[in-house]
Amino acid sequence: MGHSSWVAVSFFFVFVASTLALTWWAAKKTKTAKEFYAAGRSITGFQNGLALAGDYMSAASFLGIAGLVATKGYDGLIYSVGFLVGWPICMFLIAEPLRNLGKFTFADVVAYRLNPRPIRTAAASGSILTVLIYLTAQMVGAGKLIELLFKDLELKYLHAVIGVGILMMVYVLFGGMKATTWVQIIKAVLLIGGATVLVFMILRHFHYSPSELFSQVPAEMLKPGKKSPYDRISLGLALMFGTAGLPHILMRFYTVPDAKQARKSVFYATGWIGYFYILTFTIGFGAAVLVDMKTTNLNMAAPMLAKVLGGDAFFGFLSAVAFATILAVVAGLALAGASALSHDLYVGVIKRGVATEQEQVMVARVGTITLGVLAVLLGIVFEKQNVAYLVGLAFAVAASANFPSLLLSVVWKKCSTAGAVAATVTGLVLSIGLIILGPDVWVKAFKYEHPVFPLENPAIVSIPAAFIAGIVVSLLTPDPVAQAKFEDEKLRTYAGIGAD
Repeated sequence: MGHSSWVAVSFFFVFVASTLALTWWAAKKTKTAKEFYAAGRSITGFQNGLALAGDYMSAASFLGIAGLVATKGYDGLIYSVGFLVGWPICMFLIAEPLRNLGKFTFADVVAYRLNPRPIRTAAASGSILTVLIYLTAQMVGAGKLIELLFKDLELKYLHAVIGVGILMMVYVLFGGMKATTWVQIIKAVLLIGGATVLVFMILRHFHYSPSELFSQVPAEMLKPGKKSPYDRISLGLALMFGTAGLPHILMRFYTVPDAKQARKSVFYATGWIGYFYILTFTIGFGAAVLVDMKTTNLNMAAPMLAKVLGGDAFFGFLSAVAFATILAVVAGLALAGASALSHDLYVGVIKRGVATEQEQVMVARVGTITLGVLAVLLGIVFEKQNVAYLVGLAFAVAASANFPSLLLSVVWKKCSTAGAVAATVTGLVLSIGLIILGPDVWVKAFKYEHPVFPLENPAIVSIPAAFIAGIVVSLLTPDPVAQAKFEDEKLRTYAGIGAD
């Protein structure tokens, strides 16, 4: 092994050993369903803000956006801006109602005054599909990163993805939300610190002059590319509204003791995330100038830039941080998917709300293993895709299937059970269907000459369609019982009376 590999692998194993020790500590404190799903509601607003930032700053944020900016310039910046602007929606529309009305998943909120069984079935389906697409992106990023880290040992991508899947299952199976939260906090601090140092090195290379950096960027990269305006708008809508529909993000609001701490969480998270996405601009354009992107994997622009500027030691550190980023996010995603399977489907639908805590935790752990296996298989299938693009699709599904029913159920008195289900199903079917009929699957995967649906991201069609379906069906199928409960729901939403 070369010196580069020894340094990188040392950082890698130090992080894995530290987080496994953290999981062992958390496992001793994780006995009940509340501890497994919500860390016993013991996380402070500041801690949860860092954990939210850690959950959100995924492989797409660090590896994917840097690669897209380094190769596509202006078009890649849409992801940086879009990922950030969803947070005010979370702060002003979602955080307080979610914490006051729910228990473990966002389906709790939608089902608060509506018929729970059909709602939970539809919501869990949307959650699980969103989680699987998001997980696929993380597994691709992790596989490529570990393949690069262990290059001298000739570790295959297949083995790297399987190893990440196993580690993810260990974190969730034994440590639950408490271990996942602390892994997120540690990872957020490391990632923000590492990205800050990398940007400092880039600016130092260009004599602390951003204008000198941008003067060396090819002029065509600073202009809009071939992507159509409709595609840009569609992607922007997906990234903006998708944040408020991501199951692993929404689940974090249940780890704090009350709605005030939930709002604080979003405030802190927005600050950390905004700062980080400002850094991705410079990292991406720095890679465009200093890294030969023709010979570098699209997702590896940031680690290779670290090697150019900081040598083997900094490359090793940043690669280990990037791996920490992925591992923390996949653990959060797996936990969100497992909670949808156990809390929403098993307890809410199959057992009709009657199940012991031991049963809930056991089903969640079985769900974690199932999701882990599926994530590994999908990571192998989608090896060549850019991780930021895959996450953009997950945001489109979340914005179309989860966000409309969640918002309508909280703010609109006439929202009925059939309407909420219609919104979820319409958004889910349209977003997945149009992705399949779009250019990236229909043409690139199925090898047809022309796509049936012309846009890469379906959000511009699927989000309005979901809202329209929810409103029309609610008006056609009025639900007097749900309407009668609306005032009670509003009182709990804003006053927190009766919140768990």
